[in-house]
Amino acid sequence: MSVSVPVDGEGFLINRDDWSEEVAVQLAKADDFEIDERIMGYIREARDMYENDGVVPPIRKFAKELNISTKELYDVFKKGPMKLICKWGGLPKPTGCV
Repeated sequence: MSVSVPVDGEGFLINRDDWSEEVAVQLAKADDFEIDERIMGYIREARDMYENDGVVPPIRKFAKELNISTKELYDVFKKGPMKLICKWGGLPKPTGCV
């Protein structure tokens, strides 16, 4: 399945306005990952935090905001939770410690 919106070489949206929950599902499928309601909730929360703060939240701040541990995020995503949440959420690639 190909993604119906333009993405960069790493699969991040080129235009954030192209994002929708359907696009998120397509982006995750391109990574052989299935988005469930819990993961969509993480994506929605990260998008809200980005809208409020203008930056992608660091994983510790994100986990604290959701009242979960960073280990729980890694259990779900296996590697780079914030990178995947941002990628599928149409947010910029996180910088620094992710």
